[in-house]
Amino acid sequence: MSLVKLTIKGISYSQTQNGAYALILNEVDGERKLPIVIGAFEAQSIAIALEKEIKPPRPLTHDLFKSFADRFDIVVKQVIIHKLVDGVFYSSIICERDKIEEIIDARTSDAIALALRFSAPIFTYKNILDKAGIYLNNPTELENQNPDGDGVLSKPETFGLENEGNTSVNIYKTMNLSELHEALEKSVQDEDYEKAAKIRDEISKRES
Repeated sequence: MSLVKLTIKGISYSQTQNGAYALILNEVDGERKLPIVIGAFEAQSIAIALEKEIKPPRPLTHDLFKSFADRFDIVVKQVIIHKLVDGVFYSSIICERDKIEEIIDARTSDAIALALRFSAPIFTYKNILDKAGIYLNNPTELENQNPDGDGVLSKPETFGLENEGNTSVNIYKTMNLSELHEALEKSVQDEDYEKAAKIRDEISKRES
C-alpha cells in the first residue's frame, strides 16, 4: 500500500462532542482533508507546537518526551496513521537509536504532537485517505459527506478565535500594545494558551 504525506491544516472545535476538537490534516499532493477527533489536552499540545512564539513555563508531557528522547539519542523519524476502525485512527511512531529502528504504537494525537516536536513527517495509507478523506471547500460538507459521524466532526470552527472567543477578542482590540504584551505574558504563565493565541494574533495585526 502506498503512503500519502500529510500536513497539518488546523484545529477545529467540535459542535457535536463537548471538549473535543478536530485535527485537520491535508494531503500534500491533493485537496483531501483528514479530520481526526482529539481531546482538549492534545489539541493544546499540538497548537503550542505549531505556535513557535508561545513557550510554556513548564514542559508539557510531549515536551518532556522530546527532552527524554534527546537525552538518550532517540529520534522520531516519521509517524504513520496505519489503521481506521469504527472511526478511530491508529498510528505508529517510527523511532531510531544507534541505527536500530523501532515501531511504537501510539494514539494519533500523541503521535502527531511528537512528530511536530521532532520535525518528523506524517503519513497515512492511500486506502485510509480514500475511505475517510473529505473536501473542505464548504464547512457544511463535513456533515453532508459523513452523515453517520464516523469520527469526523461537522461544521468546524476556528480553534481559539472566532465563535466562543468573540467577546474576549473585542476586549483585546481596546487594549494598547503594552497592555497586550503584559496580558500575553500572564496568559502564558497561567498556561492559558488559547487566550495567549488570541492575544498574539491581535499583537500581530497591530505590528504588521
